Amino acid sequence: MPARQADTTWQGGKDGSGDFETESGQIEGTFRFPTRFEDEPGTNPEELIGAAHSGCFSMQLTAFLEEEGYTPDSLHTEADVHLEPADGGGFEIPRIDLTLTAEIPDIDEETFDDLAQNAKENCPVSKALAGPDITLDATLES
Repeated sequence: MPARQADTTWQGGKDGSGDFETESGQIEGTFRFPTRFEDEPGTNPEELIGAAHSGCFSMQLTAFLEEEGYTPDSLHTEADVHLEPADGGGFEIPRIDLTLTAEIPDIDEETFDDLAQNAKENCPVSKALAGPDITLDATLES
């Protein structure tokens, strides 16, 4: 499997900015301190981690569902990535909250919960981010 690549070129100090892009060209933008630590519009690394995690989790759950004979009508996953001051200085991501709303025909709640938890624990991004506490709130809609 190929390695995936993204890069950022930062210019200046805290008042500077970093332009980033992905190998595919599908995602590009600019990081700035105010878009990360304040409410200024724009993206930040945590937002991109959230996009990666919610996408990876949804794909992993889809694979697990199909292995069991289920095809989801829809999976909507939100990832709230919490950035907080760390003990001793700096910042850390202590927690990521995944919230899933799913429409899956003919699945029972127990099977749904088991497969969702398994996807949370085993999607590659969850494994890569194993340091923070990753929670899951999963709702099956009928």
